[in-house]
Amino acid sequence: MSPAAVLAAVGAALPPHTVSNDDLAARMDTSDEWIRSRTGITSRHVAGIDQSTADLAVQAAAQALNGSYSPGVDALVVATTTPDRCCPATAPTVAARLGLTGVPAHDVAAGCTGFLYALATAAGLIAAGTAETVLVIGADRLASLPRPDDRTTVPLFGDGAGAVLLRRGDADEAGALAPIVLGSDGTCADLIAAACPGTLHMGGADVFRHAVERMSTASRRAATAAGWDLAAVDRLVPHQANSRITSFVARRLGVPDARRLSNVAHVGNTGGASIPLLLTQAHADGRLQSGHRTLLTAFGAGLPWGAVALTWPDLTHPTEGAGHDR
Repeated sequence: MSPAAVLAAVGAALPPHTVSNDDLAARMDTSDEWIRSRTGITSRHVAGIDQSTADLAVQAAAQALNGSYSPGVDALVVATTTPDRCCPATAPTVAARLGLTGVPAHDVAAGCTGFLYALATAAGLIAAGTAETVLVIGADRLASLPRPDDRTTVPLFGDGAGAVLLRRGDADEAGALAPIVLGSDGTCADLIAAACPGTLHMGGADVFRHAVERMSTASRRAATAAGWDLAAVDRLVPHQANSRITSFVARRLGVPDARRLSNVAHVGNTGGASIPLLLTQAHADGRLQSGHRTLLTAFGAGLPWGAVALTWPDLTHPTEGAGHDR
């Protein structure tokens, strides 16, 4: 039997500066009620011009490493839509700043599904025997992408990073990733797109429809791959696009809303950072506990989607400092 990738630690980072809906309403044609009713978002963290994607990634990764007994890291993968430069990749810089110079490191670009694609890459490195431990980071500065006066997209996005450490282990132990379900549809690439350089464009209702359908289908497949009935899912962890999408996904899957984890109200859509950031916060504040059957799912620009199941492990060093959004 091939070795499994087992989640061993989590970490997250958020810029200190927050922007409320009222702050946005003061400079554009919108209101707190308009934003909240359509997205569930009340505020978001926004990085300053002196805080890079690599800065956020390093902070989140350092927290994950501090919460682990792992003696080292054999590989590093960064999922990001907002690399600090078009070339070279952000990951080698992050590795060097963590003291991991010489460790293989690369970026994954798969939009808001990037973290799940990076998990699959890391699991493959472990299964192949290339690495015993892999650090996976999702980091994005999406708040910088929309046109500053675009009332439909500016309220959606925030900045942040999340990280997990995966180690080689057995498929039957807590924390082991079940087979990861991935997919994409490039015929719809223009629904969510940003020119290089340029600003973000989103397709509205079509994005909503695709997001709900793709995440729901992938989630069902991931639960089946894990040998679970959807009724057995204790925690659904969807990409935090907006509260309406995640609520519809939960409803489609028959997962009670109380089992759907969320932090979108206070961080917005943080892209590739979304899921690991939420995992870290929910672990820290007790919403996610050892033994919870946990289902992760995401959808993003491209259009890529994915899902994976795992039983939440007993992480003996609870992480702190990532916030406690509910």
